[in-house]
Amino acid sequence: MTRFIEIRNGRVVTPSCVIEDGRVVIAGERIVRIDRAAPPSTRSETVVDADGRVVMPGLVDLHGDDIEEQFAPRSGAETDPTTALATADRMNVLHGVTTKFHALAFEESPEDGRNLENAARLARAVDRGAGALGDNRVHARCELADASADAVAALIEEVDVDLVSVMHHAPGGGQYDAESFERHYVEDRNWPAEAARSAAEERSGMDDASQGQRIDRIGELARRVGVPLASHDDKGRDDVETMAAHGAAISEYPLTLDAARRAKALGLATVMGAPNLVRGGSLWDNLSARKAIEAGVLDALCSDYHPASLLAAPFVDTGESLSTRVNRVTRNPADIAGLPDRGRIEVGARADLVIVDPSPTPTVERAFVAGSEVIRASAGSGAAPELPARSRTR
Repeated sequence: MTRFIEIRNGRVVTPSCVIEDGRVVIAGERIVRIDRAAPPSTRSETVVDADGRVVMPGLVDLHGDDIEEQFAPRSGAETDPTTALATADRMNVLHGVTTKFHALAFEESPEDGRNLENAARLARAVDRGAGALGDNRVHARCELADASADAVAALIEEVDVDLVSVMHHAPGGGQYDAESFERHYVEDRNWPAEAARSAAEERSGMDDASQGQRIDRIGELARRVGVPLASHDDKGRDDVETMAAHGAAISEYPLTLDAARRAKALGLATVMGAPNLVRGGSLWDNLSARKAIEAGVLDALCSDYHPASLLAAPFVDTGESLSTRVNRVTRNPADIAGLPDRGRIEVGARADLVIVDPSPTPTVERAFVAGSEVIRASAGSGAAPELPARSRTR
């Protein structure tokens, strides 16, 4: 028998407008009605009073690497992949993320726990989704300098890979010059200076032809499983054009306005980090998300390394409507990933919904995934959030 849930008295954010004192009715896993509040339906077993809070779609995060921090919180201190998933999953749902693409780095960085074997272990845990509240998916980030394509080729025989991206972290490529490359790996990732210098030399030694061959191989893997291919850290129009020629559909973190504009002109979707918008600029003095928005060249935001920023982002005043800002973290990334059934409050859409109190800082009070309530935090009670048990849905 279909179960009906009615969410009432909220500021309901649809793709095109905000319905004040709105109502959303869920039947099973789907949204079946959206309108202004009326007398409760006699069919609704559960009535949820949003009490003026914002009711919005669950966030869709195309790139978040926070699971890696849960897996290896310190160098040499690895946890179980299933535990890492459980922790990251709950942290993400508490920040409104109901569909998560875990960006797993397929690269050999033994100094900080990143290696091909660990990435595969995490991917298997994500694919199993044991005890997860949200919909967790694999985003395979392939480092050109390593045997990432071979590792991902083996992986896709046993797990679902939902997004593939190409990265090449090397001095002179992307966001790093020689100094910033060493600083990033030594200060941010705790590598010994000698190891950072050795990696810089090795990665800088790859010629254009070799890079092209490896990009082709990675692109073929994405085509084999029918998922989008993303570029990473495009510095200029030449980088975008190269990746577009290899079949990329997404430009992640374009470093310059010129790169973002070229990506849009070629039909690539553009994705940048929510922390960039929330903090007011790039950590590395690259293109700011706000400037990309003002130029009309930013399609979606992702959590990058900080899930709370993705929830905060639509409440940053950019001069746009709330619907437009919410679309950038819900509908747009869902469409980019080929998931048109979610990321929107529309009749027939999957009932991934969050009730958010935006003040003084955006917090999730209740969350629903495919029509099931998975988070309930009692506002002002001081009680810990309630985490109902739930099996994974895809």
